[in-house]
Formats: sequence, structure tokens, C-alpha cells
Amino acid sequence: MFELPLFPLNTVLFPGMPLHLHIFEERYKKMIQLCIERSVPFGVVLIQQGVEAFGPLAEPYSIGCTARIIEMEPLSEGRMNIVAVGQERFSTVLLDSKKAPFLTGIVQAFPLSDPDPQAIHDAGQRFKPWLKRYLGILAESESMEIEIPEIPDEPHTLAYLAAISLQVPNSEKQGFLSVETTGDLLEKLAAAYRREVALLRGAMNRKPGSIKSFSVN
Repeated sequence: MFELPLFPLNTVLFPGMPLHLHIFEERYKKMIQLCIERSVPFGVVLIQQGVEAFGPLAEPYSIGCTARIIEMEPLSEGRMNIVAVGQERFSTVLLDSKKAPFLTGIVQAFPLSDPDPQAIHDAGQRFKPWLKRYLGILAESESMEIEIPEIPDEPHTLAYLAAISLQVPNSEKQGFLSVETTGDLLEKLAAAYRREVALLRGAMNRKPGSIKSFSVN
């Protein structure tokens, strides 16, 4: 277990996901400056109750993701823009709102487990076409411009890319972040992608002149 400064946000951060933040509150200026000085990450946790800014410290969900700062742009009055990237999942054991002006937590690593690597690999290969199909439909939408990334083969990377890419409420994304095994995550993602592909395809087919066919290949 280790101590981690926590940043409650209306965002679910996944490993490998970039995060752009404008830091303007005094408590988070101090937190980010401390992380930069000590070359340590901070933890991003989804707000369960409360607000992001200018209020009492929010109550977060217990499962979050560490964020490593990779860029910092200093601004006037101590404000800054930062770019961070998600690294590792963690589970919060104890919260402390008194030690610092920002929230801190005693946390433990919460990596995905793989009891059957071959089964996980096979599940990932079955799931890949759904991610391609979903991103393809978004790219075809008249109202959106989507740059389709190269789809990875490695199951962890694939699952997290899929969780990042899916446009669903944060409560559902938090559910993805909280599962214990890669197999369970891929199973939940597959169900969500089947649902969202059907909804997107139905919406596009209702637009005049937008009827298209797609194949899962």
C-alpha cells in the first residue's frame, strides 16, 4: 500500500488514457506542484457525490487510476495546464481529508488478473471486430470526425482502448474500471459495444440518405 494525492473529477481515467487539465484552484495548484517536485503521480477518482471545483472535497469512488504528468504549461497566478497519462488502477483503502488541503488516500495496486491467458487472448480476438465496427460507424457520422487508431492485439491494451473509446455515461465507465479480470472486462465491453452499435446504426438508418451497411469483419 502507498499514499497518493487524489484528484476527484467528473472523469473516469483508464491506463494509457491522456488527461488534459487546467489547474486553477489553490488546493490543486499545491497538489500538482508537489507531484512535479517529487516526480510522483496523483490519483484520478470519479466523483460519487459532490462537485469538482470551489466546494467541499468531493466523495469519490474507491477505484481509480494513477496519472503521471508528462507536460506542464505555467500560467499567471500559479495556474497551469497539464497533460497526464493514466498508468495503473488502484483501490482506495483509506481516505484522508485533513492531512492536506486536497484529498489523499492510502491505496493499493489493483491490476487486472488473467487466470487463463489463452482464453483472454481468444476473447480479445473475438471482441476486436466490435471495436472496429463501432469506431467505423462514428467515423461515418456526419457530425463527428473520428481518427480510428490501430487496434492492438494485447488484451489489456485492447480492453482499455475500448473502455476509453466507448461514449457512455461515467457511471458505466466506472463499472469497467472496477472489474477484477480482463475476461470480465472484455465480456462487459462486448455487451456494451453490441448495444451501442445497434443504437448508432439505428440512429444513422433513420437519417435520410444515411442508410449504410456494416459487416463485423
